[in-house]
Order: sequence, then C-alpha cells, then structure tokens
Amino acid sequence: MNGTPGPVHSRRILLVPNVARQDIVATVAQVVDACATRGIAVRMVEGTSESVATGAGVETVPDIPEAAEGCELVLVLGGDGTFLRACQYANAADVPILGVNLGHIGFLAESEVSSLSGVVEQIAAKDYRVVERMTVEATVIHGDTVLARDWALNEVSIEKVSRQGVLEASVEIDGRPVSDYGCDGMLVSTPTGSTAYAFSAGGPIVWPELDAILVVPNNAHALFARPMVVAPSSRVAVETGVHSGPAVVVVDGRRLVDVPPGSRVEVVRGARPVKWVRLDDSPFTDRLVTKFELPVTGWRGRSAVRPLT
Repeated sequence: MNGTPGPVHSRRILLVPNVARQDIVATVAQVVDACATRGIAVRMVEGTSESVATGAGVETVPDIPEAAEGCELVLVLGGDGTFLRACQYANAADVPILGVNLGHIGFLAESEVSSLSGVVEQIAAKDYRVVERMTVEATVIHGDTVLARDWALNEVSIEKVSRQGVLEASVEIDGRPVSDYGCDGMLVSTPTGSTAYAFSAGGPIVWPELDAILVVPNNAHALFARPMVVAPSSRVAVETGVHSGPAVVVVDGRRLVDVPPGSRVEVVRGARPVKWVRLDDSPFTDRLVTKFELPVTGWRGRSAVRPLT
C-alpha cells in the first residue's frame, strides 16, 4: 500500500479520530505515544493525519476502503458518526473495530475517553474479545437498471425528498406483498440500528445478539403502521410509487442514493458482519440503561427464594 512508511512493527492499528473535536490533537498524541511505548504502530489516513498527528512515527495511507489492511484493529475516537465512517475501513479489511466515545451518547462506543489509557493497555495485552454484529445489504433498482449497491451496520432508510406530500411505498417480504403506506419513509434496520434512527421512528429495541431484520414505517398514514421484526434470512423490498415524489436512500445516515419514482430497494442480510471489539462482559442491558439514562432506582433485584416445605 502506498503512503509514508513508519517504523517496522509487528503490530499496528488504524486510528480514526473525529477531527472536528477541538481537543482531538491532544487525544491522538496520547494514543500515539501510548502505542509507541508498547511496540504498536499507528496508521492514519491522508487528510486526517495532517489535521491531528503530531511528531513522527505515524504511518499515513490513502483514504480508501482498504486503509486498514494489515492492521490488528480500527480504533475510533469520536461519536457514532465517526464510528460508522470507520466501519467502512474495518469491514473492507475484515478486521475488528473498537470505539472510544468523545461524543454525546456514543451508543456504538465500547469505552469512554476517560478510560483511554486503559483501552490502550487492553489492546497491547490483547485483553479483549471479538463478537460479530449483523449487517444488511441494499440494492437500489429502477426498471432494469441497478442504481447502487451498499451495506449498512445500522439501517437503510428510504425517505421522501420534498417536505410536501408523502412517500408512496409498498412493502414486500420474501416475495409477497405486505402493505402500502403513505409515509415520510421506510427504515430497514439491523438489531444494532434498533437504538438509532429506527428507535426514533417508533421501532423496538432488539438485543444485538439476536439476528433479525426490522422494518419500521416512519410517520406512516396507515392503519397498519406497526414495526415488524422478520427473519434474518428474509428479503425485504420497498417499492416507491410511480406517482410518488422523488426519494432518496440513506445508508447509515451517511451515504445517499437518489431514487426516482417507481424504484425498488431490496434489502437482505449482509454477507460480512462487522467484527466488534468487546472490552468486558457487561450485558447490553447495562449499556441501554446507561446511554439512555433510564430510571432504575426502584429496582431491588431478585431476592433469595425459599424452598418449599
């Protein structure tokens, strides 16, 4: 791979920071120094490295999907938006991704910036495990033409463009029609994405250990407007009406595809899951309560059960 070579190391990580953070330069320097003392090389993509890297020893590579090839993992410093961007590198290279939250909620992050030094220690000691998170793949079709193919960790959203009127959408599951909707949009989400846009649109929270596909109408004008949870092997299709206004497919809130009226968006389980670094064994329930600041002050836990006499 082309780029500015750094010192020879047997281990390296790709560091992806949120360059918009005012304090990111110091945070990146902390990671680079901590990794250097532990024999771990730090790689960054062009553009990002010039913005935040200080001193020598940072390997620079082109900003392409394969930027993480040869790395042990991708370390993200930022919020969920930065994490989703960095997933492109991790997924292309089939390496794990680890998020350190510098944002607000940071639902996708495994740790907070206050624990950054401990995170580097665990990376150095390989004191972590890797789990898999399901993805979805979307194909956008108009007539006989495939307009785009893409994948998502969170969701694929089919949305109307104009603020006036509604999006005419027909939903199909496994080759059979389910219902027509007049709506602002339709979301097809993974369990990981169930706490993101799908949650805001009224969808259920699905534990990430469960493989499933969520179909969530967004502000639908219909009697049957409940979200649906379908099998991970299902094929979900959303067809936009021929007389409907222009629409757009938004993938993970970042990548957009224009969709003319009368198009079809097919969504299936992704061929490659995202490899996700876990630093501890805390259950998803704890993350849910912490990130959403749920009230649990009345909880007493299970008391000892007396045997029957």
